[in-house]
Amino acid sequence: MAAKLKDVAARAGVSVRTVSNVVSNAAPVAPATRARVLKAVEELRYRPNLAARNLRQGRTGLIGLAIPEIHSPYFGEIAELLIDAAQERGWTVLIDRTGGLADRERSLLADGPDAHSVDGMILSPWALTAGELGRHSATTPLVVLGERDPQGTADHVVVDNVTAAREATAHLVGLGRRRIAAIGLQPHLSNGTAELRAQGYRAALAAAGLEHPPELTRTVSTLHRAEGHRAMRELLAAPAAPDAVFCFSDELALGALRAAHEQGLAVPEDLALVGFDDIEDGRYATPSLTTIAPDKAQIAERTLQCLADRIYGRLGHLPARHVTAAHRLVVRESSTP
Repeated sequence: MAAKLKDVAARAGVSVRTVSNVVSNAAPVAPATRARVLKAVEELRYRPNLAARNLRQGRTGLIGLAIPEIHSPYFGEIAELLIDAAQERGWTVLIDRTGGLADRERSLLADGPDAHSVDGMILSPWALTAGELGRHSATTPLVVLGERDPQGTADHVVVDNVTAAREATAHLVGLGRRRIAAIGLQPHLSNGTAELRAQGYRAALAAAGLEHPPELTRTVSTLHRAEGHRAMRELLAAPAAPDAVFCFSDELALGALRAAHEQGLAVPEDLALVGFDDIEDGRYATPSLTTIAPDKAQIAERTLQCLADRIYGRLGHLPARHVTAAHRLVVRESSTP
């Protein structure tokens, strides 16, 4: 016979209500107790009737995830972690790509609950204003990923990009590098990520008493390899080439690494490189890539917890929460002292 809630409760040594709270995420449960219940669920192969539960609660068990790009390794990893965290809560994730276009972001938020029958939305916006995000949060449980700090009740999960970029640049300064370039400014976007990383870059140079002349900063149309390659070639063609580069994404850094190789430069001896995102490709590049590693698992877990709190009404109409996920500098071969 299929295991029931009471069987799981007996195996975990908790009440049936506690098991229900864990499997439905209807109320917070202590981490140790939650782990014990989930272990019992797995051992007994308990499978809740999600359709019946959602029907009783007036929900669909579906949540929406709208990201700018599907092919980006960073967004791909985040999406996978969000799906894993959602499955633990009995949710199914519907993914859509916005391309960073305001009309697409606006349409997904405006139509999301009705057109897609989702209980809530996770959005990484590149175009919508904070005010627009706030207005949609009044009718749709919403969590925003990235720098756009929404108004209203949309919770916001972010990495401290200024501090992270400052740490990356300070690492290069600590290696004795003095002409440190930056690749990744995106003035055509309004999401603010690139500008915050530029702020951290400039702050680290200022703290070290170093100048940051305009010719050492390169704008890009995307954060992808081709743009990193192009920008690095431009930097190396200048009369005074850099001896280090901080790239605002690992993909940019991988493109820059290729351009340096084509010019016969040794990394890190002639040119030290640091990226951002800690994507898998960077770990297996030659040389392996020093990077800022956001805690992606924490981003996913905190995002799903915020969304659950809003969907289940645990926060009522309290103002939006601002959650900052951890990050760390991972030093690899591209900047080995």
